[in-house]
Amino acid sequence: MGEGHILADFESALKHAKKSVLTMASIASENLNNSVKGLLERNEDLCNDAIAEDEEVNAFERSIDKEGMEILARFNPLATDLRTVVAAMKVSTNLERISDQAENIARRARKVLNKPEVPEVHLIEPVYQLATELLEDSIRSFAESDVDLAIGLYDRDQELDRLHRKAIKKLTKIMEKDSGNLRTYLNLIFIIRCLERVGDHAVNIGEDAIYMARASDIRHVGPSALEEE
Repeated sequence: MGEGHILADFESALKHAKKSVLTMASIASENLNNSVKGLLERNEDLCNDAIAEDEEVNAFERSIDKEGMEILARFNPLATDLRTVVAAMKVSTNLERISDQAENIARRARKVLNKPEVPEVHLIEPVYQLATELLEDSIRSFAESDVDLAIGLYDRDQELDRLHRKAIKKLTKIMEKDSGNLRTYLNLIFIIRCLERVGDHAVNIGEDAIYMARASDIRHVGPSALEEE
């Protein structure tokens, strides 16, 4: 087999792996959207969709891991190509965990829907809005190797943490006055915590995008490590 043919096979495999990650991201994002919409719109079908589609995300993670290992074994890529394969596999792991959070939200949402409606359910909206924006931009940072976009995720995740704490504080105070809806408020607290974790996984994806583009591992140290290089 000629070198040109091998190179074409490698580029095709690499392109396919990255495309698989982006398809997986789209499904995970839709699962998250359906789980929260199901809660806010009191639509149990949307919650059921998010739960059912989580298995497809799991299948994508297994497939991307297999593709990545085959690329590493067959082509022995170097430099940026090697980092792209490794990053794709790591991003797929975070996407699988985001879809797990969507499934958790959907299951909690179904419990909320079985109880009387409470207006406090809308406390999750600003948390959800920022979490989804973080997720979308983290995927874009990976797709476009956009380091600046990835770095910006850190400060926005801190804002998500602030919104998360603020919403839980409000719900905790309400629980003290309205014990009749205690289970509903507890489920909403768990849902808000799931959304906060989505932000954490989005930051992880951004870190993988930075590693892919710059060969810099800034996990646990943050973007200041880039300034020291």
